[in-house]
Amino acid sequence: MVNMPPEVRETLEKQWPIPFATASSDGKPNVVFMGILKIKDDETLLFADNFFNKTATNLAENPWASVVCWTKDPRRSFQIKGSVTFQDEGPIYDEMAESVRARKPDLNMRRAVIFKIEEIYEASSGPTAGDRIA
Repeated sequence: MVNMPPEVRETLEKQWPIPFATASSDGKPNVVFMGILKIKDDETLLFADNFFNKTATNLAENPWASVVCWTKDPRRSFQIKGSVTFQDEGPIYDEMAESVRARKPDLNMRRAVIFKIEEIYEASSGPTAGDRIA
């Protein structure tokens, strides 16, 4: 695991929705927008599986995912890669289910998505584009 630098956290907190990318075992990509994100700590992001279909299939075959975040002012962009697990009960599940209910009271979350940050890259244009920063 890596620790998320403050500028990445600040950028991620401003992003909505979050593009969430996965790939099947044979490399076929899939990207969906995630509307509910919690930053648990500097190593962990939490999402809600409300409607995963291809995403769930991909993660069962290949538990790696990537998210990207950006802001216009200041102009920054980061790509975050990590491994994903699910919980359908317990404290993390309860925490995310409450977040979902707070935004959409009639929506029942299937599972909590636990995204453990493994790598962070600079995604802004310029000479450091693509550099690993954490």
